[in-house]
This record gives sequence, C-alpha cells and structure tokens, in this order.
Amino acid sequence: MNICRIFIVALLLIVALTGSVLAAEIWVSPKGSDKNTGTQQQPLATVAMALRKARELRRLKDISIKGGIRIVVEKGLYQLSEPLFIRPEDSGTADSPTIIEGAEKGETILSGGIHINGWKKQEGNIPGLPLNVAGKLWVANAPLIGDEVVNFRQLWVDNTKATPARETDAPLMSRILSWDHQSQTCWIPKPAAFDTLHIKGMEMFIHQWWAIAILRVKSAKVAGDSVRLSFYQPESRIQSEHPWPAPWISKKTGNSAFYLSRSVQFLNQPGEWYLDMEHRKIYYIPRPGEDLSTATATVPVLENIVKIEGTIDHPVSYFSFKNIGFQHSSWLRSSKAGLVPHQDGMYMLDAYKLKIPGTPDKKGLENQAWVGRPAAAVEVAYAAHTTFEGCRFEHLASTGLDYQRGTHEDEIKGNLFKDIGGTAILAGVYSDEAQEVHLPYNPTDKREICTNDRIENNLVTDATNEDWGCVGIGAGYVKGITIAHNEVCDVNYTGISMGWGWTKSINAMSDNHITANKIHHYARNMYDVAGIYTLSAQPGSVISNNYVDSIYKAPYAHDPQHWFYLYTDEGSSYITIKNNWCPAEKSLKNANGPGNVWENNGRQVANEIKKAAGVEPAYQYLLKYKTVNREGQPINYKSE
Repeated sequence: MNICRIFIVALLLIVALTGSVLAAEIWVSPKGSDKNTGTQQQPLATVAMALRKARELRRLKDISIKGGIRIVVEKGLYQLSEPLFIRPEDSGTADSPTIIEGAEKGETILSGGIHINGWKKQEGNIPGLPLNVAGKLWVANAPLIGDEVVNFRQLWVDNTKATPARETDAPLMSRILSWDHQSQTCWIPKPAAFDTLHIKGMEMFIHQWWAIAILRVKSAKVAGDSVRLSFYQPESRIQSEHPWPAPWISKKTGNSAFYLSRSVQFLNQPGEWYLDMEHRKIYYIPRPGEDLSTATATVPVLENIVKIEGTIDHPVSYFSFKNIGFQHSSWLRSSKAGLVPHQDGMYMLDAYKLKIPGTPDKKGLENQAWVGRPAAAVEVAYAAHTTFEGCRFEHLASTGLDYQRGTHEDEIKGNLFKDIGGTAILAGVYSDEAQEVHLPYNPTDKREICTNDRIENNLVTDATNEDWGCVGIGAGYVKGITIAHNEVCDVNYTGISMGWGWTKSINAMSDNHITANKIHHYARNMYDVAGIYTLSAQPGSVISNNYVDSIYKAPYAHDPQHWFYLYTDEGSSYITIKNNWCPAEKSLKNANGPGNVWENNGRQVANEIKKAAGVEPAYQYLLKYKTVNREGQPINYKSE
C-alpha cells in the first residue's frame, strides 16, 4: 500500500511539473529525412513536415498529444524555400499546447536566405567601375530561381552586413541643392567622376525630418557642377506631393542630406557590393581579413520566414516558438516601387496636400495619406495565447516580429532583436490601406483589436539600420498591451512608439502600459523624436518607471534641438506619465487632448526605479549581445 502511495505521489509530482504524463515529441535534424518517423532516432528533415505530422495527430485526436506536442529542432541552419505557415488546424489548447523548440539555445536557425558560392577574383574591365578597384574585386554568379535572377537588397558575409555601393562613404552624406515639387525633380551637387551612362538601378536615399525616402533614379542631367535627378513612379509623385515629412530646405541647418547608391560607378570601398541583374553577376570588395574562398555569403530570398495566420472566428491558439533563430529575410518594396515612409516605417501609397483643409474628424487637417505596412520576417494575425520566448531575430531586411491584428493574450519575452533593417517588434493595426491615416480606427468587432498582449524582457539593439524612421518597439491601435522591462538601444529614431491617428477622438486604444523599460542611445540619425512617443487618445494608459538616457547628436537633423526624452504628440489624451527617469526635463506635449497627467518625471526620480528598468535578472544574459555607439558618435546629454 505504501509503495502504491509513493507511486501516486511521484506521478502527481510529474504531472505538476510537466503538465501531463503524455506528450508527443517530433524531432527534426539537418541530418534527418522527411521519410523518417520523426523520433529522436529517426528525425525529420524539415519543420514543415513536423508541423504536418503534428496537425495529423490533432486531427486524429491521438492519445499521445494529451500533454501537448513538442517539435524539437536540433541545432543547425534550415534554409526555407517558402514561409513556414501556421494555421488554425495547428492550434493547441491550454492543456495541450504546440511548441516548436530549438534543442540548444541560439543554435537552431530558420533562414530565408541562400548562400552565394563560387567567388573568384574579377579579371578584366567592367564598364563604369572605378579604376582604383582593379585587383580588389571578387565576383560570383547571381543566384537564380528557374531562369530568373533573385533580386535582393542585403548581403551578409559571415553574418556581417555589407554595404550596397554608395557615392559617399558611410556615414557621410551630401546635401541637396533644391527640390522642384512641380517637375518632381531634385538638384544635387555633381559627385566626383559622375557617369550618366551607368545610372541603371541607381537609387537616392534622402533624409527628411523624421523619415527617409528611397527613390529609384530615372534620369540624371549634368549642368556644370550640379545634377538634375528625376525618379520613377509612383514614388516620384508621392515624394513631391506629400507635405509631411518633405525635403528640408534651410540656410540655417542645411538642406536634406542624401546619398546615391546601387550603381557600379560607386563600387570602390571594402565591404561594398553591387548586383548586376543584366549580366547576372554579383561583385564584392572584401573587408580586411575576409577570405571569400572560405567565407559564407548569404542573400535573402523570402520576405516572410514564418506566418501565423488564423481567422477572426478560428484564431491560431496555444502555439509557441522557443529558442529558435530567424534570419535572412528580404523586403523588395524599394526596388519595385520606391519607398516614401509616413512615420514609423509605414510607407505612403498616396499622399497630398488639401486645397481646402478639413476632414470629418479633424477640421484643421491640411493633408491626407494612405499607407502600407512593411513585410516582417515573422507575421502573426488572428492568434491567441501564442508565445515567442528565447528566440533570436537577426539579419533581417525589415520588421522582425509583427503582431498585426486580431491577437489576444500573447507573449513576446526574452528574445534578442539585432541587425534589423526596420522596426524590431510591431503590434496592432496602424491604418489599413483603405483608411486615411488621420481617421481613428475603432472596429465594430472588437476581436480585431490586438488586446492584452505582452512584450517583456527583450533586447532590441542595432534596429532600424535600413529604414531610419522605424522604431525599436512600435504599437498602433492596441488595447491592454504591456511593454515592460525591455532594453532598446542603438536605433535611428524613437525607442518605443505607441499610438496612431493624430486625433483626440476615442478609438480602439485604451489601458496600455509602458513600464520599466530602459531606452538609451537612440535617435542616431532622425529627430522630432523621443525615447517614448505617443499619438492619439488612449484612456487608462500609463507610462511609468522607465529609464531614458543618452540621445545621440544626429548629424543631419532638420532642427538640432527638436529631440526629447518623452513626447506626447498630436491628440495624445487620457495618459498618465509618471516616475520616468531621464537626465533632464526635456519633454514635449504637442497638440495634446484632455486628461493627461504628468507627475514626477526627470532626474529626481528614485534611484531604485532607475536601477530596476530594463531586462530582469533571469534574462540579462541577453545583454552580452548589445551594441552601443560603435562609431563614438557624440551624445546630447549623458547622465554618467
């Protein structure tokens, strides 16, 4: 009897610790085969096949899944030919969740890229190439899918991002001379040895207020020491018609900064590359110490690595990723249609100034705009009780992780976001493509609203490194979101941004919390900025106990003084901002609505609050991956 009792106690203990004595395991290995059974001894080769097996176990109500399904992915690089798609049929339950988990932390990588092999030293002349490159250039065949050249905008050599050939050496930029909005043309100083015969594929990257634009050059006409540029549509029209943010013209602070790129004539520095689509070649000048005969060169192919997508009535539920790396995503909007962002990386589909101001919700509005949303490496829509924990989002062209709409009770915790071209983490609807950006979003079906999601204990570093106007963590129209104990550093614009719409009208947002985050070394290149920034009415929302410090002196700012630690912008209403530590009381309350409460923000905030901000002890192992001010850029004000 005593033995039976001991057995029962032990069994109950196992149940308490594991959730169940029964749980299915499906194993995946780089050495596996999709014809195998999926056991640890006979692993599968792909996560997609493991997911299919898990789906079948649920469809058949197999007894093995009572305690859940664990897809264990052994360490290695898994190059995907299509996004991994998680559907409602893949959902688990509270008692029987589905988990895709790396067997070892940081060693299991799902990649949307492919390797470039067969590098050789370039022999002979290349039309348009600078003469001083002779003997330094390496060449490989451009990757093909079928008979089509794979277009790409990033190249990583041993996972260090290379630079597309550019006219000025980074971080230097020139200044435009003028912008003609009627003819949709721009005058610039003539670059040294500028060659109008080799402008195919050339782009202009331009800094304007709180955003950048990337414009495909259509023609270039030299006149003395100046060049007149025209651009392809649709970006030419949008760039010249939209009023905010526009090219900056100022005798006091200098005109908008720019550089030209992606032309063979600019390929002259170590670490630069050029893709010749016509001749199907890729050229690269190695950095000191790089050996292309042994290095791993990777270019992205997939815009999405993972898509989790349910429906409003059948969301994907109780599904988790743990200890998985997501790398090498693509995004080709700039190459196909140019890129003219509005704010937070949301790019304009149409925008123009109104001859007669005023819209139903905002009588003084003098412009309208409609925006699209950047692609993300991992996209989630219509999901509940999903989790990303201990994952690594690295070497990505645009957004890292995007909870787009219809998500509820989800967790993003303990993850690393590093080397991200756009925003690291996005949540909530901003504006649908059919809705003008200044109209408040408030859907009839409240299930559409991202609600009660949690973003906690993540490290965001070296994000926004392609679209400078993106943010570390961005939330649009969200309800009950918690953004807590994250560290955000080395971003080009705002650290954490919450809200959209520029209106005091009540909308979908309420009861949001931004608490105990550590934000520093932000605004590397863009101003009209803050460590924490808000828009529109958000009843019941609280911003408290955050640490904000060390804002960069942005070299090309339109207004060198227009930077802040805390910034409640147009329409911000019913928000409490209290107990936030920053080294000075430099905040902005611009065109705010009613109901905001500001209390005890600045240097006098208790030291305990300052010390407690940022990732908590259990997740501080992430901090070893942090990068801060590698180029020694000056800081506006530093506390210590």
